[in-house]
This record gives sequence, structure tokens and C-alpha cells, in this order.
Amino acid sequence: MRVGVLTGGGDCPGLNAVIRAVVRKAERELDAQVLGFLDGWSGLLDDRSVELTVANCRGILPRGGTIIGTSRYQPFMFADGMDRVRATMARREVDALVVIGGEGTLSAATRVYEEGIALVGVPKTIDNDIDCTERTFGFDTAVQIATDAIDRLHTTAESHNRVMVVEVMGRHVGHIATWAGIAGGATVTLVPEEPFDIGEVCEALIRRHERGPYASIVVVAEGALPKEGTLDVKEPEVDQYGHKRLGGICNVVAAEIEARTGYETRVTVLGHVQRGGTPTSLDRVLSTWFGVAAMEAIADGDFGKMVAFQNGKVVRVELAKATASLKYTSPELLRTARTFFA
Repeated sequence: MRVGVLTGGGDCPGLNAVIRAVVRKAERELDAQVLGFLDGWSGLLDDRSVELTVANCRGILPRGGTIIGTSRYQPFMFADGMDRVRATMARREVDALVVIGGEGTLSAATRVYEEGIALVGVPKTIDNDIDCTERTFGFDTAVQIATDAIDRLHTTAESHNRVMVVEVMGRHVGHIATWAGIAGGATVTLVPEEPFDIGEVCEALIRRHERGPYASIVVVAEGALPKEGTLDVKEPEVDQYGHKRLGGICNVVAAEIEARTGYETRVTVLGHVQRGGTPTSLDRVLSTWFGVAAMEAIADGDFGKMVAFQNGKVVRVELAKATASLKYTSPELLRTARTFFA
């Protein structure tokens, strides 16, 4: 048996751990070969790949990024995309694919499977927004990085009695913002699930600072939006993949806070720092578990599935179901976060 593996979408801590687990399971227990397609779906489209073995995957467990590269291209961007995918798989004698990616990559995988290609999906995203799984690898690392940054910002904010606005990733959901906000002791957390009123935010900050010489941390997910009619925000540009170029909402929020409260306000955008570097131990374990489980599904011929974490176990779910909708931050967790708002 020959299996292809690809990593698509944004990079994420833990990708290499999944690749390593797929290769180890395939080579040592299933007598299978693994071919890594370079730069996501692009490698399948253009027939660019590398043989992956236990020997050449040594040492990659703690490495961030992905050793086989990634991109946001997918077969359905091209009229002949599926023909090129089939041709590459036939030429390289690949029987099935392990597709590691987030919402965009796995949505494409769903369509590729419906076109007759045998594959299994592995959920990857620091946003933790893929449905049917309680957790995606990369999320824990991103939250820890954001929490560490908030911890550091507390001390500098306290020294100057400032408000610090911290922007974290989260296009459509506020998982990172909510978890990091709670863990870092944020004063206010703004998420895409709940449009905010900048007036209410400023009133909360004023109440807090009137009680004493406080510093305040406001955590903002990049996709957070104000309630209609409360604040003017520019419509973001759209990139070549159809994604809105988010980022910068923190600058609008910070400017309004300083203008309305008079408190000195500074901005920190964590950006791609959240994606980079070594994965946490939790993400390494989850990635390894997912990789082994994906190869087991391949060996069983259980295609069109995604491995998922549910109730302390790794299970298989229908890929089409997992990509039908996003997983939003639970109202219960948001309510918990609000308990600590100013």
C-alpha cells in the first residue's frame, strides 16, 4: 500500500508530529510507504512529492511548521484540477491520501472524496473551529503563546496605568481570544460570536479604573465586529483565495478607548507568532494520536472520514458532517469569561 500525505492551509504547531506518526504507523506496522506531497494540494496538482520514511522524519516531533510545506491552493480552483489529481495519484501509485488541514483544506477534501478519491482527514487549526471534534491540534500552543504575551503585557501596563489592546487570531470564532482572555486575566474579551458595543467596553474600563490605579487588558479576536451603528469599521479586502484580509480591528478599538476614556492605550498584534515555534506537549500528543488513527482508518478502508477527539477518545466522524459548519465558542464559556469582565 502506498499512502500520500499533504498539509494544507495555514501552518500550525503539530503538523510535523502528525506526519511523523503517519509514517511510523505505516512503515513499522502496516508495511506501507508514504509519499509527502509538497505545498498542500499544489503538490498533487503539479506532481511534486518526496518519499517519507522513519529515518528522514527523525527529529521533527518538536519542530513547528511543516517539513512538506503548505499552501491555500485546492483542486477546484482549476478546471482540470481533479484530472491532475487523479493523474498524479496514478503515476505515483498512491492508493489513498491523508489530508491534514483546517476548514478550507478539509472542505476541499470532502469534495475530492465525493469525486472518488480515497482519503481520510485530520483536523488542524489553531482556531479550534472544526466541528465534530472537541479539540484541534495547534490550538493549545496558540492559547499558551497568547497567554504568555498577556502575562507580560500586564506588568508593562501596570507600570504606566495603561490600557493594552491585544489582537489574537480568530476569523469567525473566538476560541483563542476567550481561552487566552480567561487564562491571562483580561479585563474584556471581544469575539466574533458576539458583536460588541464600544460604548459598553469603555464604560467597563472607566468603572475599573475608578476603583483604583488599575491596568487593563482588552483581548480582541481579529474577526470581532461592533454592533451595527456603534462604530465605523472598514470592509476588509479579499485575497486571491476568497478570504477577507482580517487584522487591525484592535487599532480601531484602541483609538476609540483612548478618545472616549482619556486612558493611554497601546496595541499589540500577536499575528503569526501564534502559529510559529514548537508545539506544546498536549499538541504533540494529540497530533501523534491523530496521525496513528488516520493510518488505522486508511488500513481499514474507512474513507471519507475525519479523525476527531471526543470524550477523551479519538474517533472517526463523517468528513462531510465535520465540514458542514463551524464550531463556535460555547455560550457557557463566554458566560464564564464575562464573570471577570470589569
